[in-house]
Amino acid sequence: MFTLYPSFWRTTVLAMAIGLLSPLASLAAPLAENDAVRLGLARPELADLARARIAEADADVVAAGTWANPALEISRDKTGATRESTWRIAQPLDVSGRRGLRQDAARFRLDATEAETRAWREERTAELRHCFHEVLRQQLALRVIDVWVARFAVISGVVDKLARAGDASGYDRRRLAREQQAAEVKAAEARAGLERSRARLAALIGQPATDQGVVGTLLPTLPAGLPGLQARLAQRPDLTALAARADAANADNAAAQRHFPELTVGVGGKRTDDGVLRENGTLLSVSIPLPIFDRQQGAERRTTAQAMAARAEYALAKQKADGDLIGLHRQLVQLIAAAERYRREAVAPSADLVRIAEAAYRAGESTVLELLDAYKGALEAETTALDLEGKARDARIELDQLTGSHPE
Repeated sequence: MFTLYPSFWRTTVLAMAIGLLSPLASLAAPLAENDAVRLGLARPELADLARARIAEADADVVAAGTWANPALEISRDKTGATRESTWRIAQPLDVSGRRGLRQDAARFRLDATEAETRAWREERTAELRHCFHEVLRQQLALRVIDVWVARFAVISGVVDKLARAGDASGYDRRRLAREQQAAEVKAAEARAGLERSRARLAALIGQPATDQGVVGTLLPTLPAGLPGLQARLAQRPDLTALAARADAANADNAAAQRHFPELTVGVGGKRTDDGVLRENGTLLSVSIPLPIFDRQQGAERRTTAQAMAARAEYALAKQKADGDLIGLHRQLVQLIAAAERYRREAVAPSADLVRIAEAAYRAGESTVLELLDAYKGALEAETTALDLEGKARDARIELDQLTGSHPE
């Protein structure tokens, strides 16, 4: 026999409660950016869509390399007592090499489809990151507004005490009440916007919308040097796709320039029966179309134009990417510097101004208007800093997408 003391039961129950609640705590943990991207890209619908696009392009490769089906011809002819039966199998033969060139073009298009699938995946990653950081920005903004509302609750108690002592006017109380109502409306508006952004993020990652928050840093770090980023442009999947489609158009154009017509070779047999004699023979045939009217003029001109357009499109996209990279890099560096400077020179002093204004109002050295002005100044400084950091983050995501540098 042994006795279980109450302390033992409390410890046991507490341990069991912790064990039961630990999975819930892990589920309620804030969502990080890499987790949001991983969940959003791991959806089975995205994998199915990518496989379907690639499978469709691969089917074109199979179709381009498949020989034409042979044709079987059977005929019977009766003239008087004579009956003739013939059969023949005819097979078209590509002796010009067009089939191989068309298969090469299909392979280039398969490469382009694979590159476009990677580009589409990077666009999806950018969309997930934009949505995640919008949730983060609104979440931080709501915290700032909540602090603003909490300040009104504190100072309202001070104003009530001063009013009962005859040191605060009714105007101060009414003005403070109106500003407090405006702050609560602003908080409700911010909370509604946050709920909408959370629902959109949940839809992108394929999970039910919850009140689960996100965690991360809104202001990005400085990007890598411009020469290193410029070297990555050639590896961009969208440019790779354009280059592959230009190669496919060149292969199609080379196939159209092969003017030698396609041969059709046939082999078969013939049997003649006139009632007295029966004879069997072999049939051999070769047919070739005569290029009198259609000499592939239209196909040659069309593929020449398509190849020219594909090369021009690639060159224009490459030049645009170079310009966008330089502009985005400069914008990002300047936005990061501006955000850091503003938070250091404007946000930090605002907290001191609020403390000074509150102390001065309690001491009767300032009016409620000066106090409210300090509150508004602190709120505007915080929201302006968050807007600057959000713009810097958006520029960083665009730069990462442009250079294929999204974090894994």
